Amino acid sequence: MVDIVQENVDVVIVGGGAAGLMCAITAGARGLSVLLLEHNKKPGAKILISGGGRCNFTNQDAVASAYISNNPHFAKSALSRYTPWDFMDVLARHDVTWHEKTLGQLFCDQGAKRILEVLLEECKTAGAEVRCGVSVTSVKFGEERYHLSTTSGPVSAKKLVIATGGLSIPKMGATGFAYDIARQFGIGLNTPVPALVPFTFTDVDLAFMKPLAGVAAMSRVSIGKTTFRESLLFTHRGLSGPAILQISSYWDTGTPVLINLLPDDGDVLGWLKAAREDRPKAALKSVLAEKLPARLADAIAESWPGVMASFSNAVLQDVADRLTHWQVIPSGTEGFAKAEVTRGGINTDELSSKTLEAKAQPGLYFIGECVDVTGWLGGYNFQWAWASGWAAAQHL
Repeated sequence: MVDIVQENVDVVIVGGGAAGLMCAITAGARGLSVLLLEHNKKPGAKILISGGGRCNFTNQDAVASAYISNNPHFAKSALSRYTPWDFMDVLARHDVTWHEKTLGQLFCDQGAKRILEVLLEECKTAGAEVRCGVSVTSVKFGEERYHLSTTSGPVSAKKLVIATGGLSIPKMGATGFAYDIARQFGIGLNTPVPALVPFTFTDVDLAFMKPLAGVAAMSRVSIGKTTFRESLLFTHRGLSGPAILQISSYWDTGTPVLINLLPDDGDVLGWLKAAREDRPKAALKSVLAEKLPARLADAIAESWPGVMASFSNAVLQDVADRLTHWQVIPSGTEGFAKAEVTRGGINTDELSSKTLEAKAQPGLYFIGECVDVTGWLGGYNFQWAWASGWAAAQHL
């Protein structure tokens, strides 16, 4: 019988996404022996699909106020110490170039694959081993070390970093592993829910939306005082597009969502009254089509047949309200299958904001999406991954 030899390293990182790779690079560069384990056959799955393959790798405006957490101050430490410009410096060393698309979003000119190549090259330079196709089957702690049973054999390490992400996009390998480890060691969780996810609707709302599938319109979408001005997209199941994905991170079941389809027009009622004076014989859909996609204008106008001259001020007020104060209540979301990220996760009260180490379990760290820190759409979640991975590695 052949004895199974246990590997011993300084640090084991579980999860080969953005946070795990950054942590491996930084820890390896500090002279630590690092083993990163990824259960997929290849690392960086979500990196490769980001930005339609162009990788929206960060946002120039990645400040803590752009993140959702039960503790809104938690992300400040890591984000202030590892900035978008620090990551851009890494890319620049590899002659990678980028451009700003909109709203501070930075995309890689050479594509997402090049971003992943850079990270793996940096791991190699730092001496951090990335081992794919390996699953962790159990974790135990004893004698001040973490003992992992894996599908490639046992591993022991002084420090264990969990970087396995949340539950979003399970077809790409997402699991609840991080939450299982947290529960095992008595670390609290805030209920994980889908975020940056399309809304679904039923009955009357869906009857209006479904025929408009594929139509996009600029909008201002709000829940309470939280507002996003971006594009909205009608789908066969309801609403999507950047504005909807953004506001979905703030949505809870039963919460109404307010939509303004003319976000850049101040006095919409005044515009409609002027149109009535100037074009009394025009149909409402023709007037609305001046500012909205034709299909959307037609759909809204169906509720008010007739020509402009036939509409009273009260009717025009109703039309204006429909355009600028359209309130909908989603029946739900498209769930983790379509969610870009997970809101909730490891309770930040249980972690050090400086080191990402569990306060009650020395040597155990949680980084990236599995932590209760959720960024806006547009590169913010990648910046949290880079920053939290870097911050944890400073203290391994």
